[in-house]
Amino acid sequence: MKMQERIRRARRRAGFSQTGLAAAVDVRRSAVSNWESADGVLPSMHNLLAIAKACRVSLEWLGTGRGGISTDPEALAEVPAADAELVDVEEERILLAGFRELPRRSQQLVLDLVDTLQSSRRRAGQA
Repeated sequence: MKMQERIRRARRRAGFSQTGLAAAVDVRRSAVSNWESADGVLPSMHNLLAIAKACRVSLEWLGTGRGGISTDPEALAEVPAADAELVDVEEERILLAGFRELPRRSQQLVLDLVDTLQSSRRRAGQA
């Protein structure tokens, strides 16, 4: 199930219309419509957390599809959302899982490689 479908399911489960969820999250109804459409943009982490709180669903389930749908709404109060990112692409999940299994020294080598590749790409773009 894609995130768009999980947002729609959470909204309906909570008894919200798109307008009702928009009011609860403090966005326009069109934003909720976009989040739920197949080609729509995904919500920011800030808005995803607000959706999870308003619909009383697990942030992990809403963002990734893993875990159960229900959660204790108080558990969401301490979720740091400012710098969080969702990984919704299978290749990124594989990379992230592999990176997490590496020893710290190897992780640093991977980070150095990424930095080198990005620097090379920027230089090539400037030429």
